[in-house]
Amino acid sequence: MKPNPSFTHPGFRAAAWILLGAAITAVLLARTHLLGLPLERDEGEYAYQGQLLLHGIWPYKLAYTMKLPGTAVAYALIMSIFGQSISGIHIGLALVNLITIGFVFLLGKERLGVLGGIMSAASYSVLSLMPNVLGTAAHATHFVVLFAVAGTLFLSRAVNRESLPRIFASGLLFGIAFLMKQPGAFFVCFASLYLFSHDRKARLRAGRILSRNLIFILGAAIPTVITGMLLWSAGVFEKFWFWTVTYATQYGSQVSAAEGFQMFMGHFTGVLGTAWPIWLLGLVGLVALAVDRTLKNQAWFLITFALFSGLAVCPGLYFRPHYFILFLPALSLMCGSATSAGLDLLRTKATAVPLIILGIVAVILAFPLWSERDFFFELPVPEANRLVNGTNPFPESIKIAEYIRSQSNPEDKIAVLGSEPQIYFYSKRLSATGYIYMYSLMEPQPYAHQMQEEMIREIEQAHPRFLVLVVMSKSWLAGPNSDQTIFKWADSYCESDYEEVGLMNISDNGTDYYFSNMSVGVTPAPDHIVIYRRKT
Repeated sequence: MKPNPSFTHPGFRAAAWILLGAAITAVLLARTHLLGLPLERDEGEYAYQGQLLLHGIWPYKLAYTMKLPGTAVAYALIMSIFGQSISGIHIGLALVNLITIGFVFLLGKERLGVLGGIMSAASYSVLSLMPNVLGTAAHATHFVVLFAVAGTLFLSRAVNRESLPRIFASGLLFGIAFLMKQPGAFFVCFASLYLFSHDRKARLRAGRILSRNLIFILGAAIPTVITGMLLWSAGVFEKFWFWTVTYATQYGSQVSAAEGFQMFMGHFTGVLGTAWPIWLLGLVGLVALAVDRTLKNQAWFLITFALFSGLAVCPGLYFRPHYFILFLPALSLMCGSATSAGLDLLRTKATAVPLIILGIVAVILAFPLWSERDFFFELPVPEANRLVNGTNPFPESIKIAEYIRSQSNPEDKIAVLGSEPQIYFYSKRLSATGYIYMYSLMEPQPYAHQMQEEMIREIEQAHPRFLVLVVMSKSWLAGPNSDQTIFKWADSYCESDYEEVGLMNISDNGTDYYFSNMSVGVTPAPDHIVIYRRKT
């Protein structure tokens, strides 16, 4: 793009860079303040799987999940560098986020010029932090975005240079994005469509168009093919296929279109949160793509990228808050186009008016940070956790794990009857069953009873030293049609083979902890967790 006259002025250029630096600095300060936030369920899952990998135990052997193993591998790499701790994982997230911001800048610069890149990167840095999309938790979507944006940048630079190695490399990056989580496939589709469209427009021969796309698809397929071969050689491919394909297909088809629309409407306003001015700026950028002549050449690319990014949010029609992280790079590029279009309308070398526009953008970016300042900068970590995670037993999981670790040997196994895989990670004890989530057992799907029977069999064969029973609806999501087999078994099994050694009563007022004989005569609260130890 032809540079805007305003950006050639040293004062304006410096102000733009200062804005980006201030946004990144504020985000890093917030992430530093919140390094100690307890791991939530998805983080606990990936952390436990990463821990198993570091001990040479393959995915799907002691932890069943419908998610592809890429993020678990990323966690293992992060923990090998920064340590197997909460802060180590969140330092890794901050680094991943910072690298992604850099790629968003480079992609924005490639498509919208330096100013567009700066505004895109500043927007993404704030948007990806917001608690409304669970931006402080190291979800798989952060890792999908990292490789998807990097792949888009590589491909954007490769197509005009007709570089086959770069096209292949971009395919590899998109393939890794898919390996982080299945919605990454939508970015692969976007890239293939973009490459085909570009080559058609460039009037390349049909054979050349086909060969370039095949090279891209080959690159995209290699990470998954290699992963499948490794899992096959490790003897866990059957479990991998069942959980990531057979069961995942059932999971993704449980919600009807009407229910999905209701979920979208219910979640979307919450996702906007205090960042709604940035989303509004992105909407302005979308309109600008249609009316600004200087952006005309970029309109098809940016709108198509936004479309497929939006589709990546939709699988299963659950529309959970952290799914929207997949859309944030596209939204940020729209913010960059809005700023560029606003200055293009002026086309002046005077600095005052462009600085006013820059000031308005600065206010838009600062508004959510200021509105959430108590969470980002002020509240102690326990209160910040309660603000964003409510009464979910995430801090309680740390104390439970500490108790188990102090009362058991490293070779002892434990079982958590609840969806709290972080307890396995904290305690550094192996799971007696591969079922680290209970949700699949409660869903109205054809494999639920089979799963419950398998979980029961695994636990009875392993004779775990400790059982942790989580009596909280959030940890089960049982419905009126849920199979009750696991509950009936748990009641009799705990009563006959185990003794109660710990009780946690959880409420809006906090948590009361009772260990050993302290719980005698204490009535369990509606939400509580019981620790059982195997009778000797």
